[in-house]
Amino acid sequence: MTRYNAADVEPKWQAAWDKAESFKANDNSDKEKYYALEMFPYPSGKIHMGHVRNYAMGDVVARYKRAQGFEVLHPMGWDAFGMPAENAAIEKSVHPKDWTYDNINAMRAPLKRLGFALDWSREFSTCDVAYYKQQQAIFLAFMEKGLVYKKTAKVNWDPVDHTVLANEQVIDGKGWRSGAEVETRELDQWFFKITYYADELYYALDGLERWPEKVRTMQKNWIGRSEGAQFKFGFAGKAPEGFDDGIEVYTTRPDTLFGASFVALTYEHPLIKSLMNGNEDLQAFAKACEKMGNTAQAIEKAEKLGVDTGLRVMHPFDETITLPVYTANFVLMDYGTGAVFGCPAHDQRDLDFARKYGLTVKAVVLPKGEDAKTFTVENEAYTGPGKLFNSDFLNGMGVKRGIVSAIARLEELGVGTKQVTYRLRDWGVSRQRYWGCPIPIIYCKACGALPVPAKDLPVKLPNDVKFDTPGNPLDHHPNWKHVDCPNCHKPARRETDTLDTFADSSWYFARFAGGNTDERPFDKEAASKWLPVNQYIGGVEHAVLHLLYARFFTRGLRDCGMLDLPSGEPFDGLFTQGMVTHATFKDKNGNWVLPADVDNKDGAFFEIDSGSKVTKGAIEKMSKSKKNVIDPADIIDGYGADVARWFVLSDSPPERDVEWTESGAIGAWRFAAKVWAIVSETSLEIAPVKDKDAALSLRRTAHKALAKITEGIDEFRFNTSVAQIYELVNALKKYKPNDKAKREALSIMTRTIAPFMPHLAEECWQHLGEHGFACDAPWPKFDSELLVKNDLTIPVQVNGKRRAEIIVTKNMPKSALEKLALAEPRVADNIAGKNIRKIIIVPERIINIVVG
Repeated sequence: MTRYNAADVEPKWQAAWDKAESFKANDNSDKEKYYALEMFPYPSGKIHMGHVRNYAMGDVVARYKRAQGFEVLHPMGWDAFGMPAENAAIEKSVHPKDWTYDNINAMRAPLKRLGFALDWSREFSTCDVAYYKQQQAIFLAFMEKGLVYKKTAKVNWDPVDHTVLANEQVIDGKGWRSGAEVETRELDQWFFKITYYADELYYALDGLERWPEKVRTMQKNWIGRSEGAQFKFGFAGKAPEGFDDGIEVYTTRPDTLFGASFVALTYEHPLIKSLMNGNEDLQAFAKACEKMGNTAQAIEKAEKLGVDTGLRVMHPFDETITLPVYTANFVLMDYGTGAVFGCPAHDQRDLDFARKYGLTVKAVVLPKGEDAKTFTVENEAYTGPGKLFNSDFLNGMGVKRGIVSAIARLEELGVGTKQVTYRLRDWGVSRQRYWGCPIPIIYCKACGALPVPAKDLPVKLPNDVKFDTPGNPLDHHPNWKHVDCPNCHKPARRETDTLDTFADSSWYFARFAGGNTDERPFDKEAASKWLPVNQYIGGVEHAVLHLLYARFFTRGLRDCGMLDLPSGEPFDGLFTQGMVTHATFKDKNGNWVLPADVDNKDGAFFEIDSGSKVTKGAIEKMSKSKKNVIDPADIIDGYGADVARWFVLSDSPPERDVEWTESGAIGAWRFAAKVWAIVSETSLEIAPVKDKDAALSLRRTAHKALAKITEGIDEFRFNTSVAQIYELVNALKKYKPNDKAKREALSIMTRTIAPFMPHLAEECWQHLGEHGFACDAPWPKFDSELLVKNDLTIPVQVNGKRRAEIIVTKNMPKSALEKLALAEPRVADNIAGKNIRKIIIVPERIINIVVG
């Protein structure tokens, strides 16, 4: 083969790997285990360049670790339940099951064409009955352990998808999938008790040293552990009936109590509810709050509103000071006690509220450099550090000391205590939809809510469902939900809610590791040996949702005796890759145009079919809606899988976005051709080394490149590894002799490109006469002595004037230095016909030839 032909080479080696079961992990291997995993894909029907980049990174790690002698597990599966399948059922009149499995088949083929070193024997889909049967078993085990419960709760309702959303699934007040404005409803819901592990989930983040700092911070902020004070405001005057003990509040800033100007309660607070009868203002306010939604984003964006109840409470440190009691739309029932005090000078939300209702704004934290007599707060709250003032016994203290002292005084007075609270709330998992894992519960009028007996699992989804009525098809099914009570055997009904699909991805990694068994979720011994995942790769958009839920699940599995994982952490190392971007294009009517349909003529862009001019827009994340997508199949057909892989790994640091360009793809294709040209021109007959200096220089280049390539992969800087491979290939291109130095360098080059361009590496390996697969070859080891810089460039002067430079080696004898200097053409020209009086050599610094 004179020209490299990916269309012939790549299928050949993929077939060879499959036949040899090269990437099938062995649970019983004596080798050290290494688990490489990328977040598995949702079967939308097409893979995109984001998939290529994500899985190419994981493949580099998996192949590299295999070469280093590890037993590697690198599996693939499908995150297959979810609303898109139901939406497709409605729009295209297809069954969600058929749509999903057709999409899986459509995506599996191009993934295989990319040559990823995946153990396909462990493949499964989360919608497989065998998988969700075991998820139901886990649900029941969690329930028995006290990690599952049901309650009536305010929920985020998506009016388009007709389902409940977790707080994490509400983005800027809208459903994360539909984009619809979320409403507040009160429904019976099943919950996973994630708050049981709040402290452990919070503090364990400090030990995840191989996670990005930004992800750990995001999780800490979401868990929101805070220490503060819980105390009571007694009523000034007669207390409302049933509230003689006053109003209990929680605060992280008790040091600012002397700046308090009001107390605010949520509209759901029992006190407010007790006042609503006959109070039209409070009733109207409650209805307005329900429409607003109860997420943090909705509250942050909304105008701060409230209603004065007419009640007043006494300040806990000074009973002569009284404060008005409001109900306000920025207070949540499920945080703290559903009641707060407002200190407007040092909280922007409180300040906005105070200005709207004409309440007092009293500063009690003095910034450094300000005068206590003149410092005031107008329209921007001061939230920084400082000394307390206007605060009686707290005056002069810093904030930290002030908090401690305020809590001590509250405890001394018997009205409060130190308290720890969390922003984290239990995970509501009930979803009112069909295409999900059925919750294995049966409701009996006599016996209540009962778990489905283990022998009756799985609770299978019915195939004969209809989507012509809004809502959950399981509710409308004529007989599926009707079943006998497992206890009294009287007529009962099934739970028709299905589990949040984030439950499906919260334990799939353990299923991969422990095998697709039907007797239990996974083999405990096997899964415990592989876990935690050594290297997990995926998008930062899952920093809170998926990763937090997975951390909860592994702790639950551990405590239910299903997994021997003391730390409870599923992922030891985490890497969040950047996105693949591309320019956007629009036609004259403002419609998006596919890049494949655009022709570039001297910097102007035209639609290929119509010839009409199109406008190039911003470079953005590839998305179907803006049509700025590149089909990986087109790249594989045109250039080969190795080119697609090489490009997404080479053009920018892996944590940053990479822009896909045609010129970049062509450059990667030319590089592959250059590598093959160098190898194909090499015969198996090895000539003796003639030029020892040149050979040594090539060996140094190869070993330096190897050291940096290895370091780049270890540190997830694949683009720097790629740059070193380019340098090595360029050095090989210039080196002509087919001697031992070249063969060594070619061997290093072939083995180091194998994780990046595996098909090309196999073809090169075979041509060089090496045995076995390149993917099975051990990772080369660099010679540290060859990394020491032996070459020096020193100037040569004639009578003190710089005339040339020569390259020498360290510790070269003076006689050899003189010969090199005198042989340099420019030096020879300057001393021709002159008498050399002396040669002054400063070792490794300079040579000066004195002539007369």
